[in-house]
Amino acid sequence: MTNAGSGGQGPKSERGYLLIKADLVKDDAWMSQPEAAHYLGIALLRVGMLIANAHLTPAEDPAGRAGVTTVSVEAEKTWRADASIRAKAIRLLKDTTNWF
Repeated sequence: MTNAGSGGQGPKSERGYLLIKADLVKDDAWMSQPEAAHYLGIALLRVGMLIANAHLTPAEDPAGRAGVTTVSVEAEKTWRADASIRAKAIRLLKDTTNWF
């Protein structure tokens, strides 16, 4: 009988993304997607969009949990603080057209 909470599946089956290659990184170089969303002050869904548009780098911690690299989160935070409204609008347009 399997543990009711796990359903017999390990952390790798709990990934938020299945088709995106994620590098294995050390704990101090990894951040969960909810932590990244909180740190950036954005919705969790937006983190997924940033991963899909290659603005955040997907990563796995040693336990196999899905997240993003802290380096990419820091770079995103810096970009958001320094980018002009024009740069943000252009990025939004590019990100939107990538979905079509």
